[in-house]
Amino acid sequence: MYGNGNQPIIVFKEGTQRSKDKEAQFNNIDAAKAVAEAVRSTLGPKGMDKMMVNSIGDVVITNDGVTILKEIDVQHPAAKMVVEVAKTQDTECGDGTTTSVILAGELLKQSEELINANVHPTVITSGYNMAAAEAVKILDEISIDAKNDKILNLVASTSLTGKSIGDEKDKAFLSGLIVKAAKFVAGDDGRVDTKNIRINKKVGGVIGDTYIVEGVVVDKELVHSKMPKKVDNAKIALFNCGLEVKKTEIDAQIQITDPSRMNDFLAEEEAGMKAMVDHIKEVGANVVYTSKAMDELVQHYLAKAGIMGYRRLKESDLEAIAKATGATIVGNAMDLQKKDLGNAACVEEKQIGEDGMSFITGCKNPKAVTLFIRGGTEHVIEEVERAINDAIRTVGITLEDGKVVAGAGAPEIELGLRLSKFAASVGGREQLAIEKFAKAMECIPWTLAENAGLDPIDVIIKLKHAHSGKNGQYMGINLDTGEAENMKAANVVEPLRVKTQAVNSATEVANMILRIDDVIAARRSNPVPPQGGAPGGMPGM
Repeated sequence: MYGNGNQPIIVFKEGTQRSKDKEAQFNNIDAAKAVAEAVRSTLGPKGMDKMMVNSIGDVVITNDGVTILKEIDVQHPAAKMVVEVAKTQDTECGDGTTTSVILAGELLKQSEELINANVHPTVITSGYNMAAAEAVKILDEISIDAKNDKILNLVASTSLTGKSIGDEKDKAFLSGLIVKAAKFVAGDDGRVDTKNIRINKKVGGVIGDTYIVEGVVVDKELVHSKMPKKVDNAKIALFNCGLEVKKTEIDAQIQITDPSRMNDFLAEEEAGMKAMVDHIKEVGANVVYTSKAMDELVQHYLAKAGIMGYRRLKESDLEAIAKATGATIVGNAMDLQKKDLGNAACVEEKQIGEDGMSFITGCKNPKAVTLFIRGGTEHVIEEVERAINDAIRTVGITLEDGKVVAGAGAPEIELGLRLSKFAASVGGREQLAIEKFAKAMECIPWTLAENAGLDPIDVIIKLKHAHSGKNGQYMGINLDTGEAENMKAANVVEPLRVKTQAVNSATEVANMILRIDDVIAARRSNPVPPQGGAPGGMPGM
């Protein structure tokens, strides 16, 4: 940059990179498209899995869009914005993360032609906003009421179908458990607090061995072999402090010069720990959980008193037990009072594989439930856990909203056709953007067909023709035959919110990226690699 005297004026620090206008726009669009391409092949029941290996060698195998995008190291700022779309979709709906990212990438891809034709980005974003608002209205019009267990089972089944978690029998079985768990914790207003559904997992058995526990399961064993294995009418004490001799907060030393005083010192310690257990027993507790350590003497006295004891629980486990049983977490054992105790019908130690686990059932708060997942390997049960988490959320939002739409690309084709007609009724250049938005909707059935090994062009033509007939809005693609089929009749449905959220969030991020015409990037400092070179890992995007 030069001043009036043709002297260079330095505005930015040396090494700063800057791209402007179309160069900046196309760079950002390319980055967003690259993120969409990274997850594109995972969409649908015929989608493939991705294996991600991090720098320390941990392996994740999944086709869950948000998990993939969280695992890979995305560097480009525009690409990071698209990753945020997947995270938002996951938070709001639990499913549809891949759909939202692919849709965002396609909206940006369709906008390239308009930018090259010198249509201003603000016109494009205005058209996209109009199209998104109309799309939400159309989706509401073609939605189906979901008021019964059958629809909820179908929603769970559709969500699980996109994941690689065993055969149809396993999916039908898991769907039933998920719906049962969601209805178990649903409030009077239909809202489902998914925090009340805990998921516990243990390697061993097969997916079909997964079961539901109406209560809380803690992956901890009894601290002492002489403690009872089962307590009925449990009175539960929760501590976030150590049950041991209290350490001073400052460094201190006790010097004992007389050997006879040593016994007195040990006896004092022992008396203190016995008094602690006596107080717990006096208050009425017969089960104790603590997030910290538990001294061996305390363990001995608890066992002698017939009290079950567990130590080093995770804070989340402690909070879950407190919520389920009505217990108060206490910071000092001697401060425990009767009103702090939680109630449960039964606390039992069960052997699962080689490990013991604590099962708390018949809780005071009936809105506590645990899904106990079994599977042959660690990778299998991790993928099952991700799939169940997604399905629980989709069933939850279906219970809340009471509306679903047909799946398998049916709503996207209907949106494409109706938005094309809507575009013709809109004057000005926004019409061009709405037409591109309508065209972008086809990317979902196109990708589903592509991933199933079908000809995408043939599939789109068949679907468009089918949508002109009776019940056309329900016609999606049968990925086994390649033919158009009524997805409402075929029992393939998805929550309405998954689709509306995907459309809205994809539109928002596409508009944000399109409005950027100048990218100013500061020079990065080069970190010194450790001796022997940096560890091998997955490169950033």
